[in-house]
Amino acid sequence: MAEEEKPEEVNEEAAVDTSAEAKTDTPVEAAPAAEEVAAAMAAPEEAPAPVEAAPAPAPVEEKKPEKARTAEDIFLELEADEDAEKTKILKAKKSKNILTGVVHVAATFNNTIVSVSDPSGNVIGWSSSGKMGFRGSRKSTAYAAQLVAQDACRQAMSHGLKNAEVRVKGPSAGRESAVRAVQGLGIEVTSIRDVTPIPHNGCRPKKARRV
Repeated sequence: MAEEEKPEEVNEEAAVDTSAEAKTDTPVEAAPAAEEVAAAMAAPEEAPAPVEAAPAPAPVEEKKPEKARTAEDIFLELEADEDAEKTKILKAKKSKNILTGVVHVAATFNNTIVSVSDPSGNVIGWSSSGKMGFRGSRKSTAYAAQLVAQDACRQAMSHGLKNAEVRVKGPSAGRESAVRAVQGLGIEVTSIRDVTPIPHNGCRPKKARRV
């Protein structure tokens, strides 16, 4: 039994010798020569590739804070709308070529009548609340007086009216709106007179009621 174990030991020694021989057979890389190192140091380094510049960001527009709308801005917008809505004044077929005239405004509690005449009193344009389509209590409103004055003055402007004197009669609310409507149409108002009749101890009063 002892003799049979010896060949195995011999085989192990042979395997160790063959592995050592295999290690010695592999070629060992030689260190680089000093001349090659010097040549590599002397060679100029390659310049790095130019880096493309990133595109500049687009300028950001600064948003200006919106200004608060004032009452004046609103009135200016309303006036611009009114100017845009103005109808063109067409010249009348039988134009009388009257440059100056008188605008008579009769504003009572029940109606509003506007008549435009030349300085001699000849009527060249007129209008009333009923003609403009108002009925009942609406005939004496300020809006009705405005439309009536515009209609009458457009008729007079077709005859060439540019300057006018305004004579107001009556206590109704349409007095001021009628005058403003005349000015708004572009007629130059030279003067405004109040010709409301005032009694100076006029007619005898009615006798007192007996209760």
